[in-house]
Amino acid sequence: MCETMWCFIPVTPALRRLQARHQKFEVILNCLVLDTGEQLMVPGDVLEEENKGTLWKFLLSGAMAGAVSRTGTAPLDRARVYMQVYSSKSNFRHLLSGLRSLVQEGGIRSLWRGNGINVLKIAPEYAIKFSVFEQSRNFFYGVHTSPSFQERVVAGSLAVAISQTLINPMEVLKTRLTLRFTGQYKGLLDCARQILERDGTRALYRGYLPNMLGIIPYACTDLAVYELLRCLWQKSGRDMKDPSGLVSLSSVTLSTTCGQMASYPLTLVRTRMQAQDTVEGSNPTMLGVFKRILNQQGWPGLYRGMTPTLLKVLPAGGISYLVYEAMKKTLGVQVLSR
Repeated sequence: MCETMWCFIPVTPALRRLQARHQKFEVILNCLVLDTGEQLMVPGDVLEEENKGTLWKFLLSGAMAGAVSRTGTAPLDRARVYMQVYSSKSNFRHLLSGLRSLVQEGGIRSLWRGNGINVLKIAPEYAIKFSVFEQSRNFFYGVHTSPSFQERVVAGSLAVAISQTLINPMEVLKTRLTLRFTGQYKGLLDCARQILERDGTRALYRGYLPNMLGIIPYACTDLAVYELLRCLWQKSGRDMKDPSGLVSLSSVTLSTTCGQMASYPLTLVRTRMQAQDTVEGSNPTMLGVFKRILNQQGWPGLYRGMTPTLLKVLPAGGISYLVYEAMKKTLGVQVLSR
């Protein structure tokens, strides 16, 4: 048996260089971005066996990076939610007019409504994702095996599914608080109390089905774009040991953007279902929301609010990376890679 992943192909120096370049490319793609604006990613370096002794420092750094990036892009996130839910209103059909309407209704500070719960759910989301990712990786691929990008996608999708199942009530609260008008809720607990009194416990899991289904196109598109970028990188023929920071950031941004576009209609339906008392009436279904959007706005209606979603990707990724590196330096973390 040869020592490569292709058991019947002879190991040659050229193949070793290709594998090394592939592994380096994977490491950079998995570690460069922690927040895509929609999904939080567990920092890649915490998964290395040699770094487990400082695990809490890595997770604290990642949580802080996620909190700062989410706070920095909160106005775009609130505009996105409003454009998804109130897409039939003329003042929310475009980003700038939507932001202007939000400021006129509640002032500049209103652009950060719902950000408190958005930041609050980062800690449990990170903890759940890391725990599930680590257990699934150990179960499927072994403790001392470094998983490929494809295997990371499988384990990561499972981690996202379980984490979203557990924090879906917080997503519903975040959507309601983001959409609230001035004086509607006194705070997080008051929002939860009103939802439970009016709609019951099941209301906290509205939008769960499209949320789970959205994982499939997101993961598949992310993997397909990654494979395309890897092939282009390997065929470039340039004598480079690893891609530059700009190339890596562009690769992650493009892959993430394509994944978000593929799953965006389901994301929009999820938001509309979570905001049901605001726009959809009593107990809407996923198919019912789909049909209503198509009847009123056609296929373009399924992509309403895409502009602020795409605008969040680059700043969220850049802010999270800078804060993560700064936190590691502050905590005195030294990354030990294999």
